Amino acid sequence: MNRILTGLLSAILLFASCKKEDKCPHTESGVSASNAERAYLQNYLSNNSLAATEHSSGVFYNITAPGTGNSPGICSNIKVFYTGSILGGNTFDSNVGTSGNNFTLGELIVGWQKVLPLLKSGGKIILYIPPSLGYGANPVISNGVVVIPANSYLKFEIELVNIQ
Repeated sequence: MNRILTGLLSAILLFASCKKEDKCPHTESGVSASNAERAYLQNYLSNNSLAATEHSSGVFYNITAPGTGNSPGICSNIKVFYTGSILGGNTFDSNVGTSGNNFTLGELIVGWQKVLPLLKSGGKIILYIPPSLGYGANPVISNGVVVIPANSYLKFEIELVNIQ
């Protein structure tokens, strides 16, 4: 009887240890903007009479609609509408007028990761992102053309459609 009970317990432990768990591979980034990047953005916002709040990371933002419900975490799947532009310059990407895009927050640039958790589903925000929390010293190239130059300051207008 002890042998059967021991065998049964061993089988249960073996089965339990083999159970796969969905673990999030993403972690919160400790990166923050330099004082020079923060000062640049503060000057830009001031010179253009734009209202924005500074996040502790150095991203500046303006929540235009907070949304309702839950806020996303680093491992949340989110659906967004967005327009991205070089600060004071051209739009480099937009999905407005489409069905939107789905992303995992932890796979996006640090500027989005830091500030999108301030929104809830249906929320809207404008982000002003310093290079260190965007693409940094790496230019973004598409079809052999530089779409976002290295060390660019970025502006994103984002609607957080939902959190999945």
